[in-house]
Amino acid sequence: MSKTSEQKLIANNKKAYHDFFIEETYEAGIALFGTEVKSVRMGKCSIKEAYVQIENKEVFINGMNISPYEKGNIFNKDPLRKRKLLLHDYEINKLEAEVMKKGYTIVPLTVYLKKGLVKCSIGLARGKKLYDKRDSIAKKDMQREAQREFKEGGRY
Repeated sequence: MSKTSEQKLIANNKKAYHDFFIEETYEAGIALFGTEVKSVRMGKCSIKEAYVQIENKEVFINGMNISPYEKGNIFNKDPLRKRKLLLHDYEINKLEAEVMKKGYTIVPLTVYLKKGLVKCSIGLARGKKLYDKRDSIAKKDMQREAQREFKEGGRY
């Protein structure tokens, strides 16, 4: 089975790649309730404003918006509540040590379904300065222009 067929992308945080240098990535499970899982399967999830915190040797994601399930009535939870991320102790210890360093933070990158389970990809990130952002935009523009010229070069 190929990797693309077993993973279904639900939400992507493109802004994280623009604002941060991603040093390492980790895959974490998310502790959700039943109606939240149903809503995620329908694709009603957003991590644009989300961030990750470590509290008492536990990792939580804040600001992740999972819209209430339409047929969930009384079982629906708060869409913006704090949700626990499931990681190994050694991963949490490593992340906590890195975050203590100046300039490092943890950002959510993607939310996806893998073998029927909701997973979140988080990244250990270092913030970009304004000139770094401009540099990465210029590189993307140059690559796009080179690709365009390459495609047009074969035409008569």
